[in-house]
Amino acid sequence: MTMYAALLRGINVGGHKRVPMAELRTLLTELGHGDVRTHLQSGNAVFSSASDDENALAAELEQAIEERFGFPVPCLVRDGAYLAGTAAACPFPAAELEGRQLHITYYDRPVDAGRFARIDPAAFLPEEFRLGDRALYLYAPGGLGTSKLGDALSRTSVTKDLVATSRNWNTVVKLVEMTSATGAAQDGARA
Repeated sequence: MTMYAALLRGINVGGHKRVPMAELRTLLTELGHGDVRTHLQSGNAVFSSASDDENALAAELEQAIEERFGFPVPCLVRDGAYLAGTAAACPFPAAELEGRQLHITYYDRPVDAGRFARIDPAAFLPEEFRLGDRALYLYAPGGLGTSKLGDALSRTSVTKDLVATSRNWNTVVKLVEMTSATGAAQDGARA
């Protein structure tokens, strides 16, 4: 069994696309997944599965959510090893920053630097971004809510045809912990 995180995009924001976490846990269990847990109200769930196909798991979850709740929700599913690898590869000094200052945007597929060619990095300093494996790292000293670079990176001209969803560093660390073998065992012992 592999531990995965399901990253749902755009739910429970401003009262729109309401997906209660208890119902999401029930839905994942009904799909046959084990060790189901959620983190926060913003669309983070972890589960175990015998499948090794992240895309099929995401498509199955998207379909089940639309059937249950009546609206589409883009989902990404990533295994614990990938999440740990992207966290370890962070090009910014995560241990020295507040969680709200650092974000990872996860993409459904690899992206090349050409998508970002119209963005002049010098115009946004001290904010910075770097590309990773199906991910983008954003350093925004004032947080994402006031980030001009974050706005530029999320424009439709940049994200066209991509599924993308962002998490702050605190959530990234928690999801790595929850999808690790020791994190799952500890949570199971607490249940």
